[in-house]
Amino acid sequence: MEAQFRRDLVEWLRGDRTLELRINAFEEESPLEAHPPYAGIVASAAIDWSCKSHAGREVRIAIEAVERHEATTRLTDTIAVIERRIAALPSERAGYRIVAVQFLRSRVERRARHLRAGLIEYRFRLIETPLEIRR
Repeated sequence: MEAQFRRDLVEWLRGDRTLELRINAFEEESPLEAHPPYAGIVASAAIDWSCKSHAGREVRIAIEAVERHEATTRLTDTIAVIERRIAALPSERAGYRIVAVQFLRSRVERRARHLRAGLIEYRFRLIETPLEIRR
């Protein structure tokens, strides 16, 4: 469920036109080959969140956006676009349902060679849903 969720989240974020215009790439893993600005999932972890009748997972995802700019305003604007897109994520997915989305924390840092990086971390609670049975 976690792997499918990661793929679905990346596809959802790639589908945002505003974000597409702001960054060169959004990858499931931090894009080592892309030139800034780019974004990607840099970490994820999952624990059991099952109930009596359904399997479930609590998935924590950290997304990092990297820009080459002196001012942080462009980076924080990019992070805001990502946050709005996550807030609009449809809850019904193939094979699972998103029960809860919670923002956990964020961090912005300055790096060498005029790079700035922003990290946002979320917790997603997922419940498995039956796939349609074909006869």
